[in-house]
Amino acid sequence: MTTPESRIAELGLTLPPVPAPVASYVPVVQTGNLVFTSGQLPLVDGALSITGKVGAEVSVEEANALARICVLNAIAAVKAEIGELSRVRRIVKVVGFVASAPDFSSQPLVVNGASEVLSAVFGDKGVHARSSLGVAVLPLDAPVEIELIVEVE
Repeated sequence: MTTPESRIAELGLTLPPVPAPVASYVPVVQTGNLVFTSGQLPLVDGALSITGKVGAEVSVEEANALARICVLNAIAAVKAEIGELSRVRRIVKVVGFVASAPDFSSQPLVVNGASEVLSAVFGDKGVHARSSLGVAVLPLDAPVEIELIVEVE
């Protein structure tokens, strides 16, 4: 049986350690059969590789790749909470925040990076509802932030 963890490996991806919170919160909370992640930044080894606004200092392609990093961080937080990703019944919702230049309106193209990873890892269980929001600024001047709501067994 193919597991989400094996799909991650097949895709050439790895789950990072869960990033430490940058303020006073926890990375993930479970209540009943729902798991909520805090907003995950595109942190790699505790640092951002790119900062700034999408549509100005950051291209759509760069931001899409950053959304992929964000969602891997979110998946890592979910796995740390529930143990095995095969317990995921459904990715219910993705909320994507995109730090946007004033005239930038392609937030959905950025957040597609996260959605594509979820579909590849979880198959039909990874198809989800989604919001893609343009915002003035994100913590640490990150270009993208992703949060998940996940239903588990």
